[in-house]
Amino acid sequence: MLTEIGRVGWPDGKRMPDEMNDTPATQAPSDNENGLVTAWLLDGQGGGQRLGWEDIADWRPDHGLIWIHLDYSHPNSLRWLDEESGIDRIVRRVLTSDESRPRCELFESGLLTILRGVNLNPGADPEDMVSVRIWLEERRIISCRHRRLASIADLQERLSKGTGPRSQGSFLAQLGENLVKRMDDVIESLEDAALALEERLTDHESGSLRSEISDTRRIVIHLRRYLAPQRDALKRLQALELDWLSSDARSRLNEIADQTQRYLEGLDAIRDQTQVAQEELTQKLTEQTERRMYVLAIITSVFLPLGFLTGLLGINVGGMPGIDNPIAFWVVCLLALVVGGISLWLLRLMRWF
Repeated sequence: MLTEIGRVGWPDGKRMPDEMNDTPATQAPSDNENGLVTAWLLDGQGGGQRLGWEDIADWRPDHGLIWIHLDYSHPNSLRWLDEESGIDRIVRRVLTSDESRPRCELFESGLLTILRGVNLNPGADPEDMVSVRIWLEERRIISCRHRRLASIADLQERLSKGTGPRSQGSFLAQLGENLVKRMDDVIESLEDAALALEERLTDHESGSLRSEISDTRRIVIHLRRYLAPQRDALKRLQALELDWLSSDARSRLNEIADQTQRYLEGLDAIRDQTQVAQEELTQKLTEQTERRMYVLAIITSVFLPLGFLTGLLGINVGGMPGIDNPIAFWVVCLLALVVGGISLWLLRLMRWF
């Protein structure tokens, strides 16, 4: 049974009863409840109707385009994918795998697309990118995730307002735009961090710079690990000959791929900046060490003959001169000053300092 939310109904004109689901369309669905994060029947005009498990079981292709979004780690989702979805075994395995990289693969029965977005969940690192796996057929979209993704919430909100996707192509375009939009702040913050590191090096501040530079480079490496294949996947996606992929969707996907390319170029620039900063910091630390070793070498050169003199006069054998002379100590001190002065004069003569 289906719940009527808004004006959407089945194509056959039947009115859906409203007792099954009283959740307003504008209210975010509860996460990971029964494995179904959200599901919508798209009306083709930018709106849609939220569905539940029973509604999904009643759906048929002639009812319209359906979007099913699952938490693939939930047993109910796994059972539905294995027993009721009718999806190929290889596709099911990709949709539920623990590790995945962005990709785009065309199968005889549909299109498999994997994209990633920055992790904006509380306490998470943005570079720990969240994966969303999408299977698109002629009348059905199935997406899977494990961790929350704000871009999916944006799609739901737009559907509830009537400005959401109208087809599979616009679904991919809107999702890609949402993913790219949230990456912008992360890339910009990394650029600011790289500039700040350079300024601190100029200000002769080293302190914790080594660890901060390493952290920045680690973030860049993690982001680039997924953005590079994501760019390739988007390029491949917009080049595919698919009936439901309109020219407008292709243009939008191409712009998303270009924006991803610009992000990659920005990450490359940040990587180069941090590399230069790392080398400059290493050079500074090397120079500081060399200066300190240089000072120690001068001190050692001055005190080496003094050490020999005091060691020679400190031997405890008979015949040592000045044992019974009350001014012998002051004579030795004067001799030490003379030897030290001569050592400094020789070092100066050799231009050690």
